Amino acid sequence: MPQFEWKGRKRTGEMVDGVMTADSKDAVVAALRRQQIVAVKIKEKGKELALPKFGGGVGTKDLAIFTRQFSVMIDAGLPVVQCLEILGSQQTNKAFQRVLFEVREDVEAGSALNEAFKKHPKVFDNLYCNLVAAGEAGGILDTILQRLSIYIEKAVKLKAAIKSAMIYPVIVISVAISVVIIIMWKVVPTFASLFAGMGARLPTPTLIVIAISNFLGRWGWLCVILLVSFIVALRMYYRTENGRYVLDKLLLKSPVFGPVLRKIAVARFCRTLATLVSSGVPILEGLDITARTSGNAIVEEAILKTRKSVEEGKTLTEPLQASGVFPGMVTQMISVGESTGALDAMLSKIADFYEDEVDEAVANLMSLLEPIIIVFLGVTIGGIVIAMYMPLFTLIQQIQ
Repeated sequence: MPQFEWKGRKRTGEMVDGVMTADSKDAVVAALRRQQIVAVKIKEKGKELALPKFGGGVGTKDLAIFTRQFSVMIDAGLPVVQCLEILGSQQTNKAFQRVLFEVREDVEAGSALNEAFKKHPKVFDNLYCNLVAAGEAGGILDTILQRLSIYIEKAVKLKAAIKSAMIYPVIVISVAISVVIIIMWKVVPTFASLFAGMGARLPTPTLIVIAISNFLGRWGWLCVILLVSFIVALRMYYRTENGRYVLDKLLLKSPVFGPVLRKIAVARFCRTLATLVSSGVPILEGLDITARTSGNAIVEEAILKTRKSVEEGKTLTEPLQASGVFPGMVTQMISVGESTGALDAMLSKIADFYEDEVDEAVANLMSLLEPIIIVFLGVTIGGIVIAMYMPLFTLIQQIQ
């Protein structure tokens, strides 16, 4: 049975080390955990077997599950460090497990939970950290975590609905383009050689299809390079401040996707601000966080202008209405919420309404895209087939 040299940290923060005989590294970790020692490094015969640092990201679904479980444990009265230890040990995502163990170590060393979270911005964003800070300050961490878990779960549901709705058209369009490319690359040249050998006079549609096929056969590689370059350039342009503003504005004004994106933006704004306000975060700070998490430059600009107006003593309603981004019904309900002192409850109701609206809009979008895709397939592929058979019909008539 191999021997392992280990180093670890006690609950008090004291570093300890020793040698242990065990079947595996996992057995050493388990034995040390029973002694309330967190393993930092484990070696076998001089070969370092430190706890691995796997790559990979932390998905929103993982974060939602963690937050829900964390809130239940805190509500049950378990200490924060013990909660992080249990949840980290049970975490199957190794990247997230490493983050949770690091957070636990920081909390053990005396850091506030929100400060420990802030060291991992790729996992815990500003919204998450600010809400946790509000929960710690108000002594309602369990309540805040419950609200956070609801917020994240709704965000996951909304994102999943949009993704699932877009899978079908993306797959169909991709297959259609692939079929057209194969026909133009392999099938059309065969017909072109046949027609050339027969010396037949070709109609205009057939000549156009053959010309396109020849162009793709000769310059197809250039088309691919230009397409990839365009996509890369577009992404780089979107990363600039002006590019993000211009493209987001075009998306919001687009006839098909614009209304859906606007409803998504309204739902996200109301849900985020409702969660922040109900958790005790000041309205100015809440608007600032909401703007940064809006996901659209136009919406972000409207929220920041609203924040500035509120800072000057105005209400939320006036600048939101002037922005032109938010529908009149939304601004009217927010106005009622402000006047009655129930802004968070009103925002939550608006968010519920618009999340249902997004589900319906996505379903309607699918109903609209299906006939468009079918017509596209029929016209494109059918047009190519007819164009290539037209000379054959002419030859058959001549033979008769």
